[in-house]
Amino acid sequence: MTHVAHGAFALSSRLDAFAATAVVDRPTLVLDIERVSMQYRALKAGLGFARIHYAVKANPTREIIERLVAEGSCFDAASRGEIELCLSQGADAAHISFGNTVKKAGDIAFAHQAGVTLFAADAEEELEKIADNAPGAEVYIRVLVENSQADWPLSRKFGCRATMVPELFDRAVALGLRPVGLSFHVGSQTRRPEMWAGVLDHVAEIWRGLQAAGHELSVLNIGGGFPAFYGDAVETPTRYGAQVMDLVTERFGAVPRVMAEPGRGMVAEAGLILAEAVLVSKKSADDTHRWVYLDIGRFSGLAETEGEAIRYQFTTPRDHDAMGPCILAGPSCDSADVLYEKRPVMLPMTLKAGDRVVIRNTGAYTSAYSSVGFNGFPPLDVIVL
Repeated sequence: MTHVAHGAFALSSRLDAFAATAVVDRPTLVLDIERVSMQYRALKAGLGFARIHYAVKANPTREIIERLVAEGSCFDAASRGEIELCLSQGADAAHISFGNTVKKAGDIAFAHQAGVTLFAADAEEELEKIADNAPGAEVYIRVLVENSQADWPLSRKFGCRATMVPELFDRAVALGLRPVGLSFHVGSQTRRPEMWAGVLDHVAEIWRGLQAAGHELSVLNIGGGFPAFYGDAVETPTRYGAQVMDLVTERFGAVPRVMAEPGRGMVAEAGLILAEAVLVSKKSADDTHRWVYLDIGRFSGLAETEGEAIRYQFTTPRDHDAMGPCILAGPSCDSADVLYEKRPVMLPMTLKAGDRVVIRNTGAYTSAYSSVGFNGFPPLDVIVL
């Protein structure tokens, strides 16, 4: 069974009920914490023996971390601040991996002293920092993959090429570290499970080469990529997770420890943003497109509209009226603050300033990306149901 795109929004009735009556005076993200639990359990059912390490960066709202600790989740942290957050909500340090491949020495030392035992690396100098500040730690090497079919492919910023992996394993051993496995990321919003196949083939080849060289591998971190519903049909979390794990098992066999790092797939559908139209205008009398300016833009929560990669869904109280194409923009005095122009958004022809605009499935990478006061506009308010 898949989510379908014809007007069905994967949102809880609690969110819809709140949105129908809520009065807010600034852009506000509303989160349904029960939906987070539902997504976690559904994905866990599909992933089977793989351990979920929630990618805290997707949404670090305290109540989300608190709930996931209660659900038994592990965590993928990108910074000291995220580690401190997880610990403050009762997470076991042994269930937190420091997954950022770019870490300050002091932060590695803090994590090690707090009890974190698993660290990511993709460079020799990073291994040296870990050895100096977390002696004897377990490390996994992140592999650079370039055949992603994701809506938001991750760049060359993270991971090393296959030819460098054996060198890093040998260097880790020489430094007294324990290189236990590999990690990779297929890219954010990988909409279909079969899109993982090429990446898994590539990583499996590296895995077998390391085993042939005498390295004992026990950890495979398959990263994130688990999709959310943005209008295009996606599999249910359980079915998606199960199909991915089938592909993993076909290529790697029995791996003692498989980690998955869902972020978007865990929290996107648990949130909506209450926004407002500020201006509806045309640039000329014969312009075929209206410009619709919202009170939220790329600098106040909608950063993932960069390149129009993530296509949010919008609803308004006027959706029963005739619809027409719009260029959608944010409120700031910055020309980059345009959300959708290459593929205009269809909105009611009667839309006007002051109308409520609900932005669907925005629980991931919105409040976390929101700036602090750019142009004097406040960051997103957050309400947790």
